[in-house]
Amino acid sequence: MKLKTFIDRPILSCVISVLILMLGIIGLTNLPMEQYPDIAPPTIMVSATYTGANAETVQKSVIAPLEEAINGVENMTYMTSTATNNGSASITVYFSQGTDPDMATINTKNRVSEAEGVLPAEVTKIGVTVEKRQNSMVKILALYSEDDSYDQNFVNNYFKINVEPRLSRITGVGNVNVMGGDYAMRIWMNPQVMAQYGLVPSDVTTLLDEQNIEAATGTLGEDSENTFQYTLKYRGRYETEEEFGNMVIKALPSGEVLRLKDIARIELGAQTYSYNSQIAGHPGATCMISQTAGSNANEIVKEVDKLVEEISKDLPKGLVLTDLMSTKDFLDASIHEVVKTLVEAIILVILVVYFFLQSVRSTIIPSISIIVSLIGTFAFLYIAGFSLNLLTLFALVLVIGTVVDDAIVVVEAVQAKFDEGYRSPYKATIAAMDGISAAIVTTSLVFMAVFIPTSFMGGTSGVFYTQFGLTMAVAVGISAINALTLSPALCALIMTPHMDETTGEKLSFSSRFHQAFEASFNRLVLKYKNGVSFFLHRRWLAWIALAAACVLLVFFLRTTKTGLVPDEDMGTVFVNVTTPPGSSLAQTKKSMEQIDERIREIPQIKLYSNVSGYSMMGGQAASGGMLIIKLKHWDERTRPEDNINAVLAQIYARTADIKSAKLFAFAQPTITGYGMGSGFELYVQDRAGGDVNSLQKYCQDFIAALNQRPEISMAYTTFDTKFPQYMVEVDAAKCKRAGITVSDVLGVLSGFIGGNYSSNLNRFSKLYRVMIQADKNYRLDKESLNNMFVRTSSGEMAPIGQFLTLTKVYGAETLTRFNMYTSIPVNGMPAEGYSTGDAINAIAEVAAQTLPTGYGYEFSGITREETQSSSNTVIIFVICILFVYLILCALYESMFIPMAVILSVPFGLMGSFLFAKCFGLENNIYMQTGLIMLIGLLSKTAILLTEYASSRRRQGMSIAQAAISAAGVRLRPILMTALTMIIGLFPLIVASGAGANENRSLGVGAVGGMLVGTLALLFVVPVLFMVFQVIEERVMPKRRIEDDDEER
Repeated sequence: MKLKTFIDRPILSCVISVLILMLGIIGLTNLPMEQYPDIAPPTIMVSATYTGANAETVQKSVIAPLEEAINGVENMTYMTSTATNNGSASITVYFSQGTDPDMATINTKNRVSEAEGVLPAEVTKIGVTVEKRQNSMVKILALYSEDDSYDQNFVNNYFKINVEPRLSRITGVGNVNVMGGDYAMRIWMNPQVMAQYGLVPSDVTTLLDEQNIEAATGTLGEDSENTFQYTLKYRGRYETEEEFGNMVIKALPSGEVLRLKDIARIELGAQTYSYNSQIAGHPGATCMISQTAGSNANEIVKEVDKLVEEISKDLPKGLVLTDLMSTKDFLDASIHEVVKTLVEAIILVILVVYFFLQSVRSTIIPSISIIVSLIGTFAFLYIAGFSLNLLTLFALVLVIGTVVDDAIVVVEAVQAKFDEGYRSPYKATIAAMDGISAAIVTTSLVFMAVFIPTSFMGGTSGVFYTQFGLTMAVAVGISAINALTLSPALCALIMTPHMDETTGEKLSFSSRFHQAFEASFNRLVLKYKNGVSFFLHRRWLAWIALAAACVLLVFFLRTTKTGLVPDEDMGTVFVNVTTPPGSSLAQTKKSMEQIDERIREIPQIKLYSNVSGYSMMGGQAASGGMLIIKLKHWDERTRPEDNINAVLAQIYARTADIKSAKLFAFAQPTITGYGMGSGFELYVQDRAGGDVNSLQKYCQDFIAALNQRPEISMAYTTFDTKFPQYMVEVDAAKCKRAGITVSDVLGVLSGFIGGNYSSNLNRFSKLYRVMIQADKNYRLDKESLNNMFVRTSSGEMAPIGQFLTLTKVYGAETLTRFNMYTSIPVNGMPAEGYSTGDAINAIAEVAAQTLPTGYGYEFSGITREETQSSSNTVIIFVICILFVYLILCALYESMFIPMAVILSVPFGLMGSFLFAKCFGLENNIYMQTGLIMLIGLLSKTAILLTEYASSRRRQGMSIAQAAISAAGVRLRPILMTALTMIIGLFPLIVASGAGANENRSLGVGAVGGMLVGTLALLFVVPVLFMVFQVIEERVMPKRRIEDDDEER
């Protein structure tokens, strides 16, 4: 099928485009919408609880066997684990990008089940949970009692019973994590009364096992001739405090009965008393909702909002359910910005095209091309399984200037034929298409080829490049199809030559504008040709310029700040609080209330929650706390002092005088799933197997040295070995004399002080735990041990204090391991004006100076990704340029002429870095995508020149004439390409509001590169063409002669 077919059959051409449009619209309506594609690697969380155990015990008895088993599970990259003093153990296993999260969960589960035989019985009774940790948190909800009429326990459980199950049923919701404990039946024992009756905690556990049970009792009269049959129904587990209180412990022959309520106080309390949560100063519960992989964040949030509205109508008086964070806010705001930019760019591009073509009819053709290409791309996104996210939308903004290109080339060529004297649009189109169809296919292939190598990259940056690159490549592919089918058909139908004065008719506005434009443009072309011949006579100038561009490019590459993605104002701030080691929850609560009072006054804050006993960095610990702060909408925060960094500075300034707590405030990270904060995170490891204290000493030196560096604004760790503890030692000889074992003594200790999970109860249609523990007044200090008794072999009661010695020591609250080495987590932020890349280099230098042999460090989270992806950048650029070169060699059947095209690229890249430097931006993934597109676009534009010059040379012109002639003829399409691109991207440079940093990173690099690159193209490429054409003819002269003979 020849191209002429499409010109002869315009309806066929229209149908092709309409089909592309329809498929695009269908794709668009079905595309899921999210902020970023699944960038973060799958993560599996393994958690267990050893009630009452301290961090060291948990690490030795729970974490060590589990880690041993999990280590090396398929596709795992690294793992971290934490053991805390309240008995919780958690291991987080990270898998490589692209691993199926469900398979990873199953593989990890199998490994965990191998280790379960070695774990303590108390741990396996509660169970080891293995779950996918959904990285992308879509929403944080808060339920609180506005008038303080309900306590925290009620609010927590109201949420868990009435709200959480409904949230979990929404499609796409991964897990719903309510921060707060469940109800539990608490049996608060009185050790002194129990001693009088000769009882120990294990007796209470045995009692619960005997009497608080469910039983299957069968049916009377089954399978008989009776008229009726009766099902026997045992009352089952107890439910209320009274029922538990009336359980019989002892019944004496005299008829006296000892009941549970005689030796303990019983209440429906909370499963843990280790943390406290408040919302804006009122008792409340916080809940985090995350999405499953591949679900649509926007839809989930809409459903959650609908449900919240519905639930709010039925809430008890005084309870309020509200939003603390929602990704939809940022998503809507940033997508709104991108769509606005898209529309602005399309309008600007159409104006540029009109300016150059001076005819409304000619402008319609490229405008249609933009719409068909952009909408058609959605069909591909749907088929490829991509989503509608910031990356794919940015790719469409970037590509507007490029998709209009092919249509411009067609229209411009037809216009040139009119100027040569053709009067029939049909003939002009056919003549024009003959000359340019090869160039359109070539240029589009080259542009698409640039993005192919990038889509083979792995890891986080690979996801970025693939989504960006393929989206752009497809849009350009569709625009090429369009330029070969619909554009020529429309040219033949609607384009008309401009009116001539010779016809004697009155000239229309567009014809007058055309004549004025042509006259001035022709003068420009003459000046430009003179400029080109000036350079052709002084070829050394071009080589000096090229050398300068390369040197500058290397210089900028070395000195420009690097980063993975720019930090955005996401509208949420997190504050991590640590109080002095050993502080009780009550003490931490006081400090949190002080912070609360200061923060309440900050005008940019809309709502905040305040949790004591749990921190983002240190996990569950009495001396930790955190705040989640929601800022007002971006539209209400337009002044510089409303910026998120200004708010962070205010938080620090207002709380500077609080001496009882250390604060670390940070913004919500741009990419979720790599840990909570922005900035960097690493673990200092002890690989020699020394003790924790020496590790801490080296770590403190390391942090102190880091804080001296100008690149680091703050580095710190929450780890401390100064937590007051008692070392318990049991005298085995005394135990033997009394006829008891060491484990009897420890059993009493753990039952009274640590508390045991002894049984279950059913209530509110849920299953809750029954916990036994001594009442808090009987376990205040070491003197209390003399009031706790153990039963000796003779049946007498002996205080356990006589079998124990307690020594005061200091230890850690939480112990962390990274890849099975004892480690200390360190977090920090790069200083103002420095990027995370600079911070990473500073850390490497400091570590080399301060950490001795046997100690090392490893990055985790997003910092780890960044260190791995930065090495790829240069390789990608080299591969991209090589790809273009090979395709050009194949097209020109020449090894040398493509060099003229390739050598124009360093100018463009240098321009990008130059602008990034001037605007103070970092070299991140957004900028790199812009650079890859530049390689494609500059090569594409350079081909227009060399292609024309080659054909002129074949027709017998001298090399210099061919170069000058090509430069003159191709000036207009080259300027149009450059200007549509630069003006189309202008809205990105001046962006503000949500997502502004991403816009700027993309826009500035691409515009700078296009400006410098086009200048180089216009003056340097003709010179390079001349040089390489001469080399070509000297190296391969024989083939030329044979070709000439054949032509004759």
